[in-house]
Amino acid sequence: MSIKAVDLNCIYGGGTAFEHHALFDVNLEIEDGEFIGLIGHTGSGKSTLIQHFNGLIKANAGELYYNGENIYSDGYDMKELRGKVGLVFQYPEHQLFEVDVLSDVCFGPRNQGLSKEEAEERAKKALELVGLNSSYYKQSPFELSGGQKRRVAIAGVLAMEPEVLILDEPTAGLDPRGRDEILTQIDQLHRERNMTIILVSHSMEDVARFADRLIVMDHGQKVFDDTPKEVFRHYRELESIGLAAPQITYLVHDLKAGGVDIDDEVTTVEEAGRAILALWNKLEGRQQG
Repeated sequence: MSIKAVDLNCIYGGGTAFEHHALFDVNLEIEDGEFIGLIGHTGSGKSTLIQHFNGLIKANAGELYYNGENIYSDGYDMKELRGKVGLVFQYPEHQLFEVDVLSDVCFGPRNQGLSKEEAEERAKKALELVGLNSSYYKQSPFELSGGQKRRVAIAGVLAMEPEVLILDEPTAGLDPRGRDEILTQIDQLHRERNMTIILVSHSMEDVARFADRLIVMDHGQKVFDDTPKEVFRHYRELESIGLAAPQITYLVHDLKAGGVDIDDEVTTVEEAGRAILALWNKLEGRQQG
């Protein structure tokens, strides 16, 4: 087991006129190697929740375990936790500051106490993982495209060799090509390294395509926790809390309502293509018969 939250509560501004209960009795478990999609409207508590996972925010009540240890117990090493649970904030390229790409990615490992040589070795491996070769090492990060800057920022977290990678809206502000490149790299990390991924996103299409499991937050509470197919069955309930299912889900349900015998568990364009092709072949078979 990787992460376990037990009755997690978070209150901002407690005892003041601005008191806000950001998390209410959140219970969940995230196993090693899972790809989690965490979704919810603005203010739902999803960003607050992920900042608990690596100890940036401490819960007002409840317990949080990482690999079986309560991170709120006396003497727990929070610095080590933050090396194991890497968090990439929204628009992480705003945190780039070094003169060149390699130096920027080395910052985290150096801060962990590694030598210059060890840090550079890790940085080069991390850059390779996000698809940036040696030609980028001495480039200024500020001369790169938006998608490339985002990959440098992700490499900076990967260089610390985390076991869990949390990404808060990693494709925000990117064009379609940049978004696809980032998501493909993240999916590759998950598949090839069995890395636990927690992807915070507003894009239903993205989480439907990549995540194995969806956690839906609303007003600080966990309201759904299941496979994408099961969660998107409840698209009417999702609409009531300001969310929606992938567009293809609505198309499939409209076809089904119109009498078309199509699989209504389709949640991605690729699945829809296969389902329509199967339906076409079935109809052709009937005509030939």
